[in-house]
Amino acid sequence: MTDKNDVPATAEKDPDDWTTGDEPMTGAQKSYLQTLAQEAGEELPAELSKADASKAIDELQECTGRGQ
Repeated sequence: MTDKNDVPATAEKDPDDWTTGDEPMTGAQKSYLQTLAQEAGEELPAELSKADASKAIDELQECTGRGQ
């Protein structure tokens, strides 16, 4: 049995592997993407999947300096 503490805190699952990745993006994702896109001077498609929204957030965070 694996102890939950054995998983690194930075472990992330690739959005392409999400079981719900094909569902429409969440309201929170849409709101944050709008903010990031505005700051970056970018336009985004109106409809994205959860996985694509997550990838776009990562890219725009890098572009705007909000990345980790």
